[in-house]
Amino acid sequence: MNEKLSIRRLPTGVPGLDNLLGGGLPEFSFNLIAGTPGTGKTTLAHQIMFSLANPDNRALFFTVLGEPALKMLRYQQQFPFFDIDKINESIRFVNLSADLLDGNFERVLARIEEEVKGYAPSLVFVDSFRSVARSTKPGEQGLLELQRLIQQLGMQMTCWQATTFLIGEYLSAEAESSPVFTVADGVLLLTQNLHRNSMMRKMQVVKIRGQAQAPGLHTFRISDRGIEVFPRAIIEQGEAVESTKELSANSERVSMGTPGLDDMLGGGLPAGYSLLVVGPSGCGKTILATEFLAEGVRKGEPGVIAAFEKSPSQLLSTRLSSLVKTGKVGVIDTRSLDLSIDETLHDLIEMIDRMQAKRLVIDSLSGFELALAPEFSEDFRGSLYRMIAKLTGMGVTILMTSELEDRFTDLRFSPFGSAFLADAIMVQRYTEIGGQLRRVFSVVKVRGSEHSKDIRLFDINDEGIVIGEVLSEYDGIMSGRPVINP
Repeated sequence: MNEKLSIRRLPTGVPGLDNLLGGGLPEFSFNLIAGTPGTGKTTLAHQIMFSLANPDNRALFFTVLGEPALKMLRYQQQFPFFDIDKINESIRFVNLSADLLDGNFERVLARIEEEVKGYAPSLVFVDSFRSVARSTKPGEQGLLELQRLIQQLGMQMTCWQATTFLIGEYLSAEAESSPVFTVADGVLLLTQNLHRNSMMRKMQVVKIRGQAQAPGLHTFRISDRGIEVFPRAIIEQGEAVESTKELSANSERVSMGTPGLDDMLGGGLPAGYSLLVVGPSGCGKTILATEFLAEGVRKGEPGVIAAFEKSPSQLLSTRLSSLVKTGKVGVIDTRSLDLSIDETLHDLIEMIDRMQAKRLVIDSLSGFELALAPEFSEDFRGSLYRMIAKLTGMGVTILMTSELEDRFTDLRFSPFGSAFLADAIMVQRYTEIGGQLRRVFSVVKVRGSEHSKDIRLFDINDEGIVIGEVLSEYDGIMSGRPVINP
């Protein structure tokens, strides 16, 4: 044999799942969908089945001692993937409970073999296979019978050229000793965890033979549309945020839309950079972000804003309204609770690709952390690092805002210690001059580029931000307070 065998990969029809599997399910593979009750095992199996089943690729769905087929179908019909026309035409349901009552595995196997030979399916599902394991006779003899059944079933299904799925309620500890996990070509493990009144579902591809799968745990949701998987962002080579960025004289620069600010940044913000704008409430962070998006619209560069502090209706009552109405700025509603970083990243990438957006505003990181499920907020820095790396790797220029209390006595750039992931940092703050509270700002860093070191006054009027004069040493003395502390 000089030619290498090529295994066809079957698309699952579950958004995001093919990415986890390395391109899809290997045809004729023997798979296990495992997890605790309520994790979505049956829903996942049905979504895959209805996506793949057609007159040329028929499916057999065996039910054992789980819920009756009629009850199961009653609820599955609520999902849009359910196609009633495929029932009995491309999909057939068979109940094995009577064959299993006396624990006779040979009878169960014979019934499955009979149905498969008579129907000639391309897809075979057994739900719940855990019921078969619970019917095992006590002692070593019963375990050997179960293992023999599994091995025979796996070999026969491969010979019949059917892609097989066993659905079962398994805990992670049981997986270490269960013969099903050993024989299976692919194992999908579904989990759900309750953490501080927040429910988070995750999926893991424990193994898939012959192809590289996405490692680790990945968030998924069960919505009115069915199951949708949000693969965890993995930083590829060359996407690291802290990598050295070399800028030449010809490097593209992005205009900020605020007169005078481009000069302070050394000619504008380098394209594909992430800018962190920090400051206390009311200092003009959102206005600066709005001007950044408006400048993009003027230059034919669509933008996206992910607003974690304002609802879409609140945003549309501001200057952003006209930008959104043009269709050149998209708004992602992130006000729902229990968000995950990966789900948010999925929505951002989807909108950025659809709009061919070049600019992104995240307003603000403070609100973002509050919107996350507790499990993700505990690792906010690491998750945010992966997210920013992925987006800047796509060539998107990002402006992030962050609420920062003005203490007048120290200098900080982020309440999360996440300033390291920004390519550029700008600080806005207040100072007292002549009995008035005045706004000042400065550019702290622009990676790989010269920038202004001045601390400048600025005002906000109907036209937006107006940059004023450099704050002098005399102003600092007259205020009686330090202007900025190193």
